[in-house]
Amino acid sequence: MPTPTVQRSWRDALAIYLRAPVITMLFLGFSAGLPFLLVFSTLSAWLRSSGVEVAAIGFFAWIGMLYSIKFFWAPVVDRLALPLLTRTLGQRRGWMLAAQAMIAAGLVGLAGIDPAGQLPLVALFALLVAFGSATQDIVIDAFRIESAPEDLQAAMASTYIIGYRGGLLAAGAGALYVASWLSWEAAYLSMAALVGIGVVTVLLRPEPARLSLTTQLIHEPRVRAFLRASRGRAKVWRRLGAWAIGAIVCPFTDFFTRHRRKALWLLLFVAVFRISDLAMASMANPLYIDLGFSLATIANVTNIFGIAMSIGGGILGGLLVARYGIGPILVLGATAAALTNLLFAALALAGQSLPLLVMTIVGDNLANGLASAVFIAFLSSLTSRAYTATQYALFSSLMTLPGKFLSGFGGLVVEADGYATFFLISTALGIPAVLLALWIRRNRELVPAPVPAPEAESGKS
Repeated sequence: MPTPTVQRSWRDALAIYLRAPVITMLFLGFSAGLPFLLVFSTLSAWLRSSGVEVAAIGFFAWIGMLYSIKFFWAPVVDRLALPLLTRTLGQRRGWMLAAQAMIAAGLVGLAGIDPAGQLPLVALFALLVAFGSATQDIVIDAFRIESAPEDLQAAMASTYIIGYRGGLLAAGAGALYVASWLSWEAAYLSMAALVGIGVVTVLLRPEPARLSLTTQLIHEPRVRAFLRASRGRAKVWRRLGAWAIGAIVCPFTDFFTRHRRKALWLLLFVAVFRISDLAMASMANPLYIDLGFSLATIANVTNIFGIAMSIGGGILGGLLVARYGIGPILVLGATAAALTNLLFAALALAGQSLPLLVMTIVGDNLANGLASAVFIAFLSSLTSRAYTATQYALFSSLMTLPGKFLSGFGGLVVEADGYATFFLISTALGIPAVLLALWIRRNRELVPAPVPAPEAESGKS
C-alpha cells in the first residue's frame, strides 16, 4: 500500500507566503501586469480622446496577438545568451532586464508623440511595449519555476496574481487619473517610471540555479547524435545545429518522453481547462449593459468586488494546494470555474438585480482566482527545469487559444438563443476539464503531493 501523504498544518501553509521567492513574485507580477492595459484599453482611451477614428483604434487590438504567439521566440529567450547582460546577471535576470528596458523605452516613446498626427509611430512604440511585455512574461514564468520547489509554486502563483492585478490597476485607473489631472504624456511617463519596480526586483534577487547551456547540450542524446553525425563539417554549422536541436526540438521530445501516451491527454487538459471562463468572457459586459446597469455601476462592482475576490481566490488556491496538494484542488478549480457560469445565466433570467450582479462577480472572480493559482502550479509541475521558458510558453499559449477562439462566436449564440442559453453552453464546455482533472488526480505520478512540514516529518504534532 502507498504511504499516506502527511499534510501541512494551516500555520505552516500560511508561513509559505513569508518565503523570499514567494514575496518576489508580488513585485514581478506587478511588473508583468503594468504594460498590458497600456497597449489596450488605456491606449484606446488616449487615442479616442485625441480624436483618432474608432476604425483605426480597432486595428490596435491586433497588437494583443503577440501575447498568444510568444512561444515562437521562447526558445531564443530560453537558450540565447545576451552580450554583457547574461554574463553579469545570468540568463533569466539578463533577459528580464532587457525586456523591461524595451517596455520603458516604448512607454517613453509613446509619451513623446501626438497620437492624432503620428499614428504609425504610436503603433510602432505600442508593438515595442507589447513585445517587451510578452518577452518579460516568458522570463518571469521561467524564473518562477526555477526559483523554488514545486510545493511553493501555487503560493508563488497567487502572489503573482496579486501583483499582476496591482499592475493592471496602476495602468488602468492610475494612468487615467494622472491623465485627467495632468496630461496623457505625464501618465505614460509615470508608467515608464513604475517599470523601475521590476528593475529593482531583478537587481536584488539572485539568479536561479540552472545548468549552463553547454552542459545541457552535452547531456542531450539528440544533440550528441547530431554532433557525431556532423563530424568534419564547419564548426559554426555544428554549433548552430546543436543549439537549434537543444532549443527547439528537445523541449517537445522531452515532454513526450516523460509522459509517453499520457502526453496528449495532458495537452488536451491544458487546452480545455480555461475554455469555460474564456469562452464566456466576451459576453459578460454586453450582458451587464443590456440588463440596464450603468457603466459606473459595472466599473465599481467589477473593480471593488472583482479584484478583491480574484486576489482572495488566488491566496485561497495557494493555501489549499500547500495543504492538500495539486490533485484535489485542480478538480475543485475546474468545477468551480465551470459552475460559476450558472450565476451569469441566473442573472440573465432575473434581470437588473444589483445583489445578484455582486454575487455573480464575487463567485466568478473567486473561482477564477483559485483555478488560476492551482493551474499555474500544475503547469509548473509539468515543465522540465531544462526547458522552462519554452515549455511553459507553449502551455500558456495552448491554455488561452481555444477559449479565445470560441469566444468570438459568443455574439452569434446570444443573438440566436439569448444570454441564458449561452452561459449554460459555456458551463457545459467545462465538463471535459472536470473529467480530465479527476483522471489526473487518480494518476498520482502526474501531480506532486504536498510536502510535509518538518514537524510532521519528525513525528511531532
